[in-house]
Order: sequence, then structure tokens, then C-alpha cells
Amino acid sequence: MDISVVVPLYNEDESLPELMEWIARVMDANGFTYEVIMVDDGSTDSSWSVIEKLKQKYSSLRGIKFRRNYGKSAALQVGFTAAKGDVVVTMDADLQDSPDEIPELYRMVMTDGFDLVSGWKRKRYDPLLTKRIPSKLYNATVRMVSGIKLHDMNCGLKAYRNTVVKSVEVYGEMHRYIPVLAKQAGFKRIGEKVVQHQERKYGTSKFGWTRFINGFLDLMSVIFVSRFGKKPMHFFGTLGTLMFLAGGAIAVWLVGSKLWAQFHQLKYRPVTDQPLFYIALVVAVIGVQLFTAGFIGELVARSSSDRNVYLIEKEI
Repeated sequence: MDISVVVPLYNEDESLPELMEWIARVMDANGFTYEVIMVDDGSTDSSWSVIEKLKQKYSSLRGIKFRRNYGKSAALQVGFTAAKGDVVVTMDADLQDSPDEIPELYRMVMTDGFDLVSGWKRKRYDPLLTKRIPSKLYNATVRMVSGIKLHDMNCGLKAYRNTVVKSVEVYGEMHRYIPVLAKQAGFKRIGEKVVQHQERKYGTSKFGWTRFINGFLDLMSVIFVSRFGKKPMHFFGTLGTLMFLAGGAIAVWLVGSKLWAQFHQLKYRPVTDQPLFYIALVVAVIGVQLFTAGFIGELVARSSSDRNVYLIEKEI
């Protein structure tokens, strides 16, 4: 199979028929063998009923319905697991991503040799203050931290080599950082394509201001987990050891200074009367706690089970 199109959705019943017809028209015009996987992330409208009706018309459609809302990352992860195409294309269900971009994205992966191609909505129709300006700041931060030179990291329209989506683990709200996860998994041929962005035709955006805070926290998590997820002792143990040694060195210096003053019959200040002594104790105790956290982290890392357990209510 050439292409799997994964469409995560939440309360998008109005746009689904038009989106499916558009995808099918593009695929048939280019002679692709394909499947469309719509993952209903616990919608409360009639999205699943629409998918069931569309299935009767389009044999290439597959539908997965969550029992409750898990989030976009969960929907993408389940879609990635189900995808069978050589190239996996993700796109949003709100018709702001154009299926007409799919043939070129497919060519860039299969012919140009990219592992991942991310869309870049250079001209956007989103509100300036609530989306475009925060998006520019967010992307600049991610480029600086990750080293991946993409202009629109969070664009929903992306194309992946199948081995990429089978090698990354998307959970929480990590869908924003799939290129970062892919790079950390060893897929370094990451490209970018300017794509058409369209105004939302139906419904409203499902994302609020909290996504900016969550996005920053998730970025920190991605960086930390990628470097120390399998070896937490390297981080906590190193930091804890340094703090313990620093606290111990200060305490030894204070005691040594007192003994030296006593030996030379000089005036000295009792160790327990000096604030620096208690600071040293606190630093040493925190060092021991961090070192212990490293041990616990190692145990968890070595015994953790699969975290992607989602309750799927229906599948067609």
C-alpha cells in the first residue's frame, strides 16, 4: 500500500464528508493505493455516525473510536500503530490542511529520501494575537533547543516513512514534537514543504491558551526523556553526587577551620553558630535525595510497561 492518511478528530462531523471526498479524489487522480484512518477521539457530536456512513461509500476508510477523549497524541499513536502504507500522512479534520499536498509529500519521502516532511503554513489565516505570534515564538524556541530547523513544528500536515511512525512513541501532548522524537530515534533526514493553509470552514478551534504552557513543559520533557529517559541515574546521580560533595566539603572546611583555630589558640566561632553550616547540610541532604531519585528512576525505567493503553470502543 502506498499511503496511509491518519486523521485525528474531535467533534468535526460537518467537515468529514467533504474531507473524505477530497482525499479520495486526490488519491484516485494520482493512482495511489491508500487507506484513510479516522480516529475519533471521544467526540460528543455525531462524528462517529458520519464515519459509519462514509464507510459504506468508501472501502478505503477505516474508523477507530475512543471511549473518551484522550487527546491528539493518543489518536495519532493509535493511527500510527494501525497504518500499513509505505508513507503515513497526518492531517487535521477541519479542512485547514489541503489533501492536494499529499502527492508532493509522498514524492519527497519516496523519491527525495526524506524520513519525515513537515508542512509549513507560511501564509496563515489564524488570528494574529492568539495563534500566529505565539506560534512564531514557540517555533523559534523549539528550533533553538532541538536544533531542527523547521518553521512550523506544530503543523498537522506531515508525511512520514512508515518505519518512522513505528519507531516513535507519542503520548501526553507530544504530537507537537514528533520531528524531535524522530530525530532522537535516528531519523535525521527531516524536510519541510510550504503548504496551503485554509480558513476554518466549520466549527471552532479545540485548543486554548493552555497549549502554550503545556507546549513548553512538554518540550522540557522531550529533551529530558530523550537524554536521560533510559538512564535517569546519569542525571540525578551526577547532580546528587556533586551536591553531596559540595555540602560535605563545606562542612569539612568549617570543622577544619575550627580545629585549626583551636590548635593555634585563636578566636573561633562555633560551627553550629554559622549559617553556612546549615546551608551545607541542606545541600548534602538534597544531594542524597537526588541520588536516591536516580536509583528509583532506574528501577522504573527498567520495569516500566507500555504506557499506550487506550480504550477503543469500536473499530470498522
